[in-house]
Amino acid sequence: MFICAQNVHVAVEIQQQVYLDAKVPRFLSFANALLGKQDDFVMVRMNSPSGVSRSTGSQALFLLAVLLPLVALSQAQDRPVLRAGVLPEGFQLTGTLNDSAWRDADAIENLTTIEPIEGGVPTGRTIVKVLANRENIVIGIVCEDPDPGGIVSFSKARDSYFRGEDSIRIVFDTFMDGRSGYIFAVNPEGARFDALVSGTERDNSNWDTIWEAKTSRDSMGWSAEIKIPLKSLSFNGALREWGFNVERQMQRLQETSRWASPLRDYRINQTSRSGLLVALPEFDFGRGLSMRPAVSGGAGQLEIEAATDYDIDASLDVTQKIGSNLVSSLTINTDFAETEVDTRRTNLTRFPVFFPEKRTFFLEGADIFQFGSGGGRRYGGGGGGGGITAFHSRRIGLLSGTEVPLVVGGKLSGRVGNTNLGVLAVRTNDVSELVTDATMGVVRIKQNILEESSIGMIATVGDPENLQGAWTLGTDFIYQTSRFRGDKNFSVGAWFVVANRDDLEGDKTATGLKIDYPNNDWDISFSYTRIGESFDPSLGFVSRRRMQSFSGSSDRRYRPSISWIRWNYFELRPSVVTDLDGNWESYKLFTAPVNLTLESGDRFEFNANQEGERLIEPFEIAEGVIIPPGSYHWQRYRLEWAAAPQRVLSGQITWWFGPFYEGSLDQINLRLTWKFSSLFNIEFSGERNIGNLPQGEFIQERVGTRLNLNFSPDLVFNSYVQYDNLSRSVGTNTKLRWTFAPVGDLFVVYNHNIRDLEDRWLRDSNQLVVKLQYALRY
Repeated sequence: MFICAQNVHVAVEIQQQVYLDAKVPRFLSFANALLGKQDDFVMVRMNSPSGVSRSTGSQALFLLAVLLPLVALSQAQDRPVLRAGVLPEGFQLTGTLNDSAWRDADAIENLTTIEPIEGGVPTGRTIVKVLANRENIVIGIVCEDPDPGGIVSFSKARDSYFRGEDSIRIVFDTFMDGRSGYIFAVNPEGARFDALVSGTERDNSNWDTIWEAKTSRDSMGWSAEIKIPLKSLSFNGALREWGFNVERQMQRLQETSRWASPLRDYRINQTSRSGLLVALPEFDFGRGLSMRPAVSGGAGQLEIEAATDYDIDASLDVTQKIGSNLVSSLTINTDFAETEVDTRRTNLTRFPVFFPEKRTFFLEGADIFQFGSGGGRRYGGGGGGGGITAFHSRRIGLLSGTEVPLVVGGKLSGRVGNTNLGVLAVRTNDVSELVTDATMGVVRIKQNILEESSIGMIATVGDPENLQGAWTLGTDFIYQTSRFRGDKNFSVGAWFVVANRDDLEGDKTATGLKIDYPNNDWDISFSYTRIGESFDPSLGFVSRRRMQSFSGSSDRRYRPSISWIRWNYFELRPSVVTDLDGNWESYKLFTAPVNLTLESGDRFEFNANQEGERLIEPFEIAEGVIIPPGSYHWQRYRLEWAAAPQRVLSGQITWWFGPFYEGSLDQINLRLTWKFSSLFNIEFSGERNIGNLPQGEFIQERVGTRLNLNFSPDLVFNSYVQYDNLSRSVGTNTKLRWTFAPVGDLFVVYNHNIRDLEDRWLRDSNQLVVKLQYALRY
């Protein structure tokens, strides 16, 4: 038998009397489709002795035995390989790659551009090397730049998004499952960003772990060294290779380059399309025990004219690895003093607003608890509401805007083979006149199947208000591939959830389907959601009940033949919401005939939006402005201009205008960032809604200003001030964070709220908290 594998078509030549009927060519066609290529051949020549069986079934089994390994081989051959070098003891980060250990290490010699040209040579060469020992992994990157003075970098704070900056991004797939992973990024200033991979959609950037980075600049560009302790990661301890990818952004040229799968259809977080980091040592994560005690103290007035309350408290977070792939966590008397406040929002719909989770305890392993189609984030719905989350951790410890003390909580999360497992149990304390103490729990199991797909279940028990009989049970299936028609992304997801509670009667189920073709030139999707009249998950989020939602999108991205325009996006996004009997309640037809990204980085967009609402009961859209029941139809428009993010003064202004119900509405949004230097910058956001309806006029205003002082990546001061005229209050959240060691942080947080009562500005509440935390890792 002679085998020549070069990735694409399969041809079979069987000599000496072997009979081929029509089923075998069809099987070969199927194998070629699996291989997903169109230019080369896989040749399988079987020299059969006389008298061989002519059974088509046996031939097919033989072909399966031969061809399926070839399919796996062909896919593996698509993945570039980098060999890890040996990390010596006592290695010190300098950001320069001057240590002798780098000299003989295997290297990625350059990346390949995705933008502005797919498959091109980058303006500046990028060299990447990796060193590893039993306890740590270190990545060294050299980013050459022919114009070092043109490097764009102004962030130093932890978890800066690096939007509009030069940066380097590293992705690890530590389980080699093509579905999960870790993201680490740095900019030339040494600012650090980390996130959990969450499917192919937006990553969970609120997650944090312990790691270090140092950077350096010279006449050739800039370089970075990143050190990640193995104790900071979960991984399959039996593996000696990980999925690995690198992406670089050179902002002044809007140039993006990548190592593995440098195609616009793929994103850096698609770990199924990563390269391979091989020759990894047998890692030692020690005992896998981490203890992070914290002590906090402060004083404040929680109500108007209340006496000053002094408090000192201690908390403890403990994590224990069970092997290298499972993590158990315990939190006692949990303190969330350092968590950033939510950004205030205006809401002109009849439905509640979804806010993301930001608290550390709930973020660890959060990717495993995600449920449903579309990458597991909030799904379904459209046309003015719709969408659910089967488990939303913000339902725990927060109720009606009041913090509910978390007495104790435990969590187990990780992966065993192809099974993803998450278990969470918590108990909250009582809050006077609000809620009694409650015990709540969640179990999530997801099984990886095929190359990128999964099937799973979720169950929750308990209610934040301790209502009786509360439980939720759901199942989901996602078929996902990045090799549809050879090299395209495609997914189909379906889910079903039932939510129970003693106070619920009637239909307590929800179900949905999503079909998605998310690629660069064409991004097409369709989703259907049905939410029963009494569906109300106690530990989940549902924005709209008693409805069916049909929504879709068809977005076309293309490059016009105009030198100063890089891209235009044409967007068409229809959606309809009906009641359970099929009577329409809302519809929307969003179009963007013009959405231009210029070669300068600036962007201009024009939208037209046809909307309709059928109200079956009065809707109070603003204080004293009540829209009566009836059917309403209107056409609205949007103009939007965004300045290139690399500019010293950048931002975006948006103006929605046109009819609204039986009157008119102007919505003006402004976002500005003034980057004086990497030390000091100011962010401003504002929104003004001016409604003029027959039932009355209203003005809604929201303003936010954030001052950032970035002394170093480990010492950051910021102050966030917000005002809205609905609550008629000003709130400030001021925080100093000093990371005095990779495992230690000091936080100083001051919150101050002022309320306008009887035309007098009075202090509503204030609070000063100092928190010290330190992790002990064994």
